Amino acid sequence: MRFLEIKGVTKRFGGLIAVDEVSFDLAEGEILGLVGPNGAGKTTLFNCISGYHHTNSGKIVFRGEDITNRPPYTICTKGVARTFQIVQNFEKMSVLENIMVGTFLKQVDKKRAIEESLEILRFIDLIDKKEEYAKNLSPPEKRCLGLGMALATRPKLLMLDETMAGLAPTEIDGVLGLVKKIKDSGITVIIIEHVMRAVMTISSRIIVLDSGKKIAEGKPEDIAHDDRVIRAYLGRSYARC
Repeated sequence: MRFLEIKGVTKRFGGLIAVDEVSFDLAEGEILGLVGPNGAGKTTLFNCISGYHHTNSGKIVFRGEDITNRPPYTICTKGVARTFQIVQNFEKMSVLENIMVGTFLKQVDKKRAIEESLEILRFIDLIDKKEEYAKNLSPPEKRCLGLGMALATRPKLLMLDETMAGLAPTEIDGVLGLVKKIKDSGITVIIIEHVMRAVMTISSRIIVLDSGKKIAEGKPEDIAHDDRVIRAYLGRSYARC
């Protein structure tokens, strides 16, 4: 049984085809990088997988179960969690309370929910901020909190949407270390990222989208020298042919 199967998924917005018959498989325990120019369809594909957008055609199968066009809360209960490009924290709640929101998806006991939330805060290195309001965190800390909220739902698949956007190089290294810890804990990861150094370093395989279509798939070292990818990012004149 394949862990995740994306089969010919298409998403249209009126006359615009944002995702165009994209297909790929994901193995359990893998870190898959999803890259492409702005407007390539990466986040739209995430939205289709997580139930925020209904697909026009195609199928999404997670651990043998068809989850196509199921509502987000159902898909999250199945074990699929995601972060967002724009941080979606509860600003007027404490850091601990933000994490608890996620734990209550599968934990009804408040005392146990607090214990699980504290464990996650230690894991993401925000335990010292547990009583702070989310609005008072720095931008990198807010991104880390968003990741922790997703982890609190106990995902089997975690989808990260530009978690490293706007971070300094040392902060990026910290997030890379955290993503590796997440993978080592048994969670499979798909990561959208424009910081190519980061995505090339951490991914076992990379898929490239351009104008909604999958144009390349392979190991990071192969993708870096693929003329189709170079044309998509830099223009035809930079390619070898």
